[in-house]
Amino acid sequence: MNIEINRIQWKCRRGMREIDLLLREFSNSKLQTLDKDNLFIFNQILDYDDQTLFDYIFKQESLNNKIHEDFINKYLKKFTKQGNF
Repeated sequence: MNIEINRIQWKCRRGMREIDLLLREFSNSKLQTLDKDNLFIFNQILDYDDQTLFDYIFKQESLNNKIHEDFINKYLKKFTKQGNF
């Protein structure tokens, strides 16, 4: 499992500053606590490009995937309120 977590943490490194900070903050503090299913969902979310993630997280533009949107709403959006995004 550690190899998978390391690979996912590497995928959190992004080109857009806001998304990079958000994903790395989340991965550093919460990634180890996710169950296998949520880890799989998070890994799928990391396949979106930065602009698509930014538009959903900060502009509420739909991803057209309820599972991904629910995960982001539950886990990632709370970091936007805590961080300097």
